[in-house]
Amino acid sequence: MKHIQKSLHVAIIMDGNGRWAARRGLARSEGHRRGMAAVRQTIKDALGLGIRYLTLYAFSSENWKRSDKEVAFLMRMCEVILAEELSFMINNDIRFLHTGRKEGLPETLKDTIARVEDLTKNNKKLCVILAFNYGSRQEIVDAVKRLAIDVKGGRCRPEDIDEKAIADALYTPGVPDPDLLIRTSGEMRLSNFLLWQICYTELYVTKTFWPDFRKRDFEHALKEFQKRQRRFGGAHD
Repeated sequence: MKHIQKSLHVAIIMDGNGRWAARRGLARSEGHRRGMAAVRQTIKDALGLGIRYLTLYAFSSENWKRSDKEVAFLMRMCEVILAEELSFMINNDIRFLHTGRKEGLPETLKDTIARVEDLTKNNKKLCVILAFNYGSRQEIVDAVKRLAIDVKGGRCRPEDIDEKAIADALYTPGVPDPDLLIRTSGEMRLSNFLLWQICYTELYVTKTFWPDFRKRDFEHALKEFQKRQRRFGGAHD
């Protein structure tokens, strides 16, 4: 496919690991392992396609409701993968950012996130944003609290608060809104993901479970996106 514009921001709700495993009679952990392999490949594909920002929804604030064993596995897997992929990110000019609350995460995972963010902060080719312990309503609540503290401290006035001020108070200020949101596994919902940021984002849903997501699926989503005429609230023809 033709090279897409370099500023493109693609967000992905990576859904279906558990169902992928269940259909094969495997443990949910195996689905997560295969899902992580898909993450690695998708990052490589994003590099080759010239995508500038890639946001991946890996662990929601609601996922704490899962079993203690599964949550502990996901925490450890995230930590290990970040450490293992650090050299790849450095060598391929990839910046890593975390979005979500750090409260509640294991200290070793928080330290790993901070280390990888710091060591990749000057990289330019691709920015990979991992939404881990993320919930969009929490993000908006936290942004409102930051603005309220600034007003109380005299650093801004209520009348100064506009859309830009709110956007700047979110977890990843300066990151452009997604152009395309892909959801795997066929579910037709947003699952508390980037609710502020996706107001004009194009949506694409595939029935493919995340562990089976391949470059051909990625390219198909991008081709569908390229066919669309984005109006951002403007008049229809």
